[in-house]
Amino acid sequence: MTKLQNLYMRMCAVSVLRELLEDRVIRQLTEYLALPTTCADDIRLSSYSRFVYELSQNGGISLAHYVQRLVFESENIYVRLAGRGKTPDSFLTKNLREDLKTFDELAALTPDELTKGLESYGPLPGFASDKVGICDEYMSRIGSIGKYGYGIYAGYKMFYIGKDFSVVPVQNPDSTRLCDLVGYKREQQKILDNTRALLKGMPAANILLTGDAGTGKSSTVKAVVNELASEGLRIIEIRKNQLHAIPKILDLLSENPLKFILFIDDLSYTKDDDGYSALKAVLEGSVSAKSGNVAIYATSNRRHIVKETFSDRSGDDVHFNDTMQETLSLSERFGLQISFSKPDKAAYLEIVHSLADKAGLEYDGAALELEAERFALKRGNRSGRAAKQFVDSIISSKKY
Repeated sequence: MTKLQNLYMRMCAVSVLRELLEDRVIRQLTEYLALPTTCADDIRLSSYSRFVYELSQNGGISLAHYVQRLVFESENIYVRLAGRGKTPDSFLTKNLREDLKTFDELAALTPDELTKGLESYGPLPGFASDKVGICDEYMSRIGSIGKYGYGIYAGYKMFYIGKDFSVVPVQNPDSTRLCDLVGYKREQQKILDNTRALLKGMPAANILLTGDAGTGKSSTVKAVVNELASEGLRIIEIRKNQLHAIPKILDLLSENPLKFILFIDDLSYTKDDDGYSALKAVLEGSVSAKSGNVAIYATSNRRHIVKETFSDRSGDDVHFNDTMQETLSLSERFGLQISFSKPDKAAYLEIVHSLADKAGLEYDGAALELEAERFALKRGNRSGRAAKQFVDSIISSKKY
């Protein structure tokens, strides 16, 4: 029996990681390994080329890294048990290790090994060959599963809720770091401290970030995630019209070993909005709202979230005070409220200087500040967003 035939038989015996055999790349490679040595060369060439095609179509240049990613993102029974803090039995552990050795061998295959005997047909499609050591690293990650996670959460750190209310990874996440943000250090520290408490399994508050548009509320939350993702933090963004799905999401995440921020950006309601009551129930009062590995972070340009009109305050409700308390109570249900105030002139110019320095611009300070002020006045406000837009406009026009 040749090496490739033996590997095919071992692939047939995979048990714990068996769902990976349904992957298009793995399935095509397995079909190629299954071809008998007496198979016609044109059939072998066609099968091998289909495998390389599938690998390239699925973003794979390196077979080894492709297989490694599949294994690490597998939501198999072993990793689910480990994620819940349970110890899998000895048979399951042994079977997993055998599967990992098989995929280790599969990942180590080279184009030369696969195309042996076909060299006379000229240059053949190829792929990168690497050594990754899947088995040892996988077991190491299992030992620190609270930091690495499993499934899609092992390969990504930022997610959103899709149309079918599934959790979808963000392919090109915001890469902002705290060191990129100028000012608001006290506010950032409060969010960091609360998030670190969540990571340590300590009581963590739901946070409401309020303040003027462009002051960096959303950027700060995402920067905190980038800062702490290696410690087991993930973020899932949920839109206002999806809030009724939060209990389902919390159930989905409740036994996950990672820690999650459910992020609601630019939150505001009218008092008759259905989502208003749904969010109140989630923040406090719903039996499914509390989860030790999840905190809700929301941003709003309005401190009280619920939009009021003067007619609301002079309405004909008999229990007027109760009605007013009801409209204000949503923001009060966040355990921590952090305000991002609009920067004054000095703070605004500090942000401009910092961004210009990071961009490597050479400039006259007085001229830069004068133009930055004019830019802000045209837009009616000073903010971190305005400062970035101003510096970006300089870079685009190449004034300096």
